[in-house]
Amino acid sequence: MEDLLQLKDKNIVIMGVANERSIAWGVAESLSKAGANLFFTYRKERSLKKLNKLLDTNEVEAKAVIQCDVNNDESIAHAFSEIGEDVKVIHGIVHSIAFAHSEDLNDDFVNTSRDGFAFAQDTSAYSLVAVARAARPYMTEGGSIIAMSYYGAERVVRGYNVMGVAKATLEASVKYLAADLGEDNIRVNAISAGAIRTLAAKGVPSFNEVLNKIEENAPLKRNVTKEEVGDMTLAMMSHLSRGVTGEIVYVDSGYNILGI
Repeated sequence: MEDLLQLKDKNIVIMGVANERSIAWGVAESLSKAGANLFFTYRKERSLKKLNKLLDTNEVEAKAVIQCDVNNDESIAHAFSEIGEDVKVIHGIVHSIAFAHSEDLNDDFVNTSRDGFAFAQDTSAYSLVAVARAARPYMTEGGSIIAMSYYGAERVVRGYNVMGVAKATLEASVKYLAADLGEDNIRVNAISAGAIRTLAAKGVPSFNEVLNKIEENAPLKRNVTKEEVGDMTLAMMSHLSRGVTGEIVYVDSGYNILGI
């Protein structure tokens, strides 16, 4: 299987680990087991301390941990040039970054502020474009970029509000980036993960209701785990999915196929 994956010693950047419940952390664990060289980014110093503790506690090796503010083009460019100049080639990127102001999640969508709308789009969607642009010069052997999305991008999930619109932009961006970068053999896909108890999910007022609805109605009658999302990301990052790009892959116990 390891030969099929072809991820051993590949250089992969993981963006968005907040804590041990993060989807990005589930991805990191799967990629670590596959023998990939992992590079992590963080935004603020307090995030760095948490990330380093998480790595040490779980004995996951990081080749480097680098500061990167995804709302700042210079910071993104500096982070990827630091990684690229170190290892010469970047083979993969996991973009698991999304954020919206709490007031724009707790109020009705129609009351979303102009600044709140722009901030959610910039952080959750445009950042993928900026990251792809910064990483492209170092992805000289092709590779895979994976973004993390959610069902709220295509259906109304009460309380997801402006984040759902940002995820819709993210999914469209995945397709346009796939069209642009395909000539460089760089694949761009998204994982639409089911509801998982992450730090970000706590900000969605209807989250517990969503969890219960999935357990009751999804074909598999259960919610998914970060490990399951991590393993699918592993497959999408690997040689096994070499003919796939521009796709939104669902890991949600089949909930998305339902008409309810």
